[in-house]
Amino acid sequence: MGDPENSQLSKGGDIILGGVFSFHSSWKDRQDTYTRKPLPLECTSLNFRGFQFSQSMRFAIEEINNSTDLLPGMSLGYKMYDTCSSIAKSVKVALALANDDVVSATEAPCNRLAQVQAIVGETSSSPCLAIATVIGPFHIPQISPFATCACLSDKTKYPSFLRTIPSDYYQSRALAQLVKHFGWTWVGAIRSNNDYGNNGMAIFTETAQQLGICLEYSVSFFRTDPPNKIQKIMEIIKLSTSKVIVAFLSSLDMDVLIYKLSLHNLSGYQWVGSEAWVFDSHNAEKDHQHILDGTIGLSIPKVHVSGMREFIIDVKPLTLLGNETITEFWETLFNCKFNQSNSSAENLTKCSGDEDLSGLQHSFTDMSLMPIFNDVYKGVYAVAHALHNILGCNKTCNLKVTLDPFTILQHIKKIHFKTKEGEEVYFNENGDPPAKYEIINWQPTGNGVVDFVTVGLYDASLPADKQLSLQNNSIIWAQTEKKVPVSVCSEKCPPGTRKVLQKGKPVCCYDCLRCAEGEISNTTDSITCVRCQPEFWSNERRDACVKKEAEFLSFEEIMGALLTAASLFGTCMTAVVAFIFFRYRKTPIVRANNSELSFLLLFSLTLCFLCSLTFIGRPSEWSCMLRHTAFGITFVLCISCVLGKTMVVLMAFRASLPGSNVMKWFGPTQQRLSVLAFTLIQVVICILWLTISPPFPFKNLKEIKDKIILECALGSTVGFWAVLGYIGLLASFCFILAFLARKLPDNFNEAKFITFSMLIFCAVWITFIPAYVSSPGKFSVAVEIFAILASSFGLLICIFIPKCYIILLKPEKNTKSNVMGRGAQKYSEHL
Repeated sequence: MGDPENSQLSKGGDIILGGVFSFHSSWKDRQDTYTRKPLPLECTSLNFRGFQFSQSMRFAIEEINNSTDLLPGMSLGYKMYDTCSSIAKSVKVALALANDDVVSATEAPCNRLAQVQAIVGETSSSPCLAIATVIGPFHIPQISPFATCACLSDKTKYPSFLRTIPSDYYQSRALAQLVKHFGWTWVGAIRSNNDYGNNGMAIFTETAQQLGICLEYSVSFFRTDPPNKIQKIMEIIKLSTSKVIVAFLSSLDMDVLIYKLSLHNLSGYQWVGSEAWVFDSHNAEKDHQHILDGTIGLSIPKVHVSGMREFIIDVKPLTLLGNETITEFWETLFNCKFNQSNSSAENLTKCSGDEDLSGLQHSFTDMSLMPIFNDVYKGVYAVAHALHNILGCNKTCNLKVTLDPFTILQHIKKIHFKTKEGEEVYFNENGDPPAKYEIINWQPTGNGVVDFVTVGLYDASLPADKQLSLQNNSIIWAQTEKKVPVSVCSEKCPPGTRKVLQKGKPVCCYDCLRCAEGEISNTTDSITCVRCQPEFWSNERRDACVKKEAEFLSFEEIMGALLTAASLFGTCMTAVVAFIFFRYRKTPIVRANNSELSFLLLFSLTLCFLCSLTFIGRPSEWSCMLRHTAFGITFVLCISCVLGKTMVVLMAFRASLPGSNVMKWFGPTQQRLSVLAFTLIQVVICILWLTISPPFPFKNLKEIKDKIILECALGSTVGFWAVLGYIGLLASFCFILAFLARKLPDNFNEAKFITFSMLIFCAVWITFIPAYVSSPGKFSVAVEIFAILASSFGLLICIFIPKCYIILLKPEKNTKSNVMGRGAQKYSEHL
């Protein structure tokens, strides 16, 4: 073998194309491949795929020769060579074609000089590299339908090489993006130990590293490797922790690997494959144990070339009996013999040549590789279009034009046409076509057959973020799982932690350490923690530089709502008492207690209840100034009224001399002036405080680390304590006077109630100071509000509720004689 095919297969014509395919394998059979028996380098078993490729080329040539639009009046011929999957034979036939060497004596002459203008083939990268190196100096165009090695895009080394299948540069990057898309950062890799596998895996590894993907292992493999090397690869897979395996293998290598995987029962791994084996139905058929179910990988886009299938299987052995390959093909296909010999030990039937191919279930009739047949078809048409342009064909072609391979090569590089199926064909500056892939998934069916389901697309011509599109919901994973498998060396580090690499391991293997106090990381898989500003760092949330939770007493929370309700209740209660006093203002009990001061006291108590509301809500510049000054002034007004009432009672009953005129200094006018004077002193203190250093809103970051306390800073502490001190001074003075008047002889001694109310008032504010200092955050404000409300309720209840009781429930006691009692005449004269 190795000679060009017989003259019946080599049609005469004006222009000759070279066809270089592997019709035979260099190994005896598959079983020998599995057991790794050394075999001589010779053509032995028939390769039906190679015969399909040759038929695809013949189909394109005959279609062109029958066309009136392309190369009218011209005929394409061909010389078809069998390389037997041997690089040495590939180089031999390339030299034969380049030198126009007539290798076979039986080859029929052509009408013109049988100079080969272009070569279509081979279908593997390594033979193509050898051929391209040999014929490069001759500038004879070589168009491969299936050699994908990215190294062949180097035009300085391989200037005459072109291909109709995308370069592995794009396939390798697409596989890396596919792995990244599913979050697999820890994978194993197996490659064919040839130019296809080594170059493809090198690009994948480089791209994977850029995308943050680590390879736990990367091993090379070839179908002729010794058993101990294959065994070592099986052990590596068994001991690995990664659950995803990227296989950049040829179809024949994968066939052998499937056999070994089955022997070791290595199932449960998610396989990601290159187009060389992923869409080959032969590999799926060999996977009897369904180890590869769920495989996802790249495939040449599906295509249908009308008429091609019918032509490929339309073989007429009776008209081509002189061709040894056709004879062998027919005998192997139907297990028969054309020429029976006595020496033949097999009891084989005689081949008639009329056997029916259409209903035969055989790999030859399997059209799963139609995309590759289409690439052969496009390669032939590319040459035809280049010749059409060179010869200036319209209705006829200029036959006087001298053809040379260099000119044809330059025109092929520039062609741009559409096939009859509407597919665009052109080459870039590297001789490569546009890179488009289908993403297919091996999905088992009910009858055990694997179905190749398209689940996505990859288009390298699109922007980087749009190149890959997938339909995840339709994918079946390893072991028919519906959930995407996980394959990582270490789980992602959540926000609030940082990655620390594990010594001696790849960057994908790390530990997650929690950020130190005061440091944060706000992204997943952060490698560092950064110091956060105190205002923004929260001890409970180290996952983000977010603001601490602001804390203040708000109306919406329960405590704020309860205090608000208490304040409004006190206000309403005061209003009700004021209404009762106004309604019964002419009764003795109201008049006996200086109704004017009573109403002023009720008004001041109303303001006290309402001023507590200024302490609730987010502090602002105005609220901070208002809350303390309003509190100080209203309480002084309240205490001044009580003090005025107490002094009048005491002076009236303590006048020791009959007819003394000391009470003239404590009449109604003097009482009003005393209230005004006492209140003005507090007003002056507040004005000085607000002028010199007023209260202001303040963010307290130190008291509670995890929160921002929004509070009102005092500004001048002297002003604050002056306000409180003045209130305390008046309250103490009022308490002493009321205590001295507690045993005055009347039926209704108001001094007793004032004494009790001031006792409550002083007790509340004395206990307020330590409670206020020790309460954190918003609770200090709540304590202050509670003190205001408690003292206000104390004054209201102790002074006014007993009077309301008599007015409403004991009206018979609301008389002048009953109210004043014995010795109260002096008091009544001055009220």
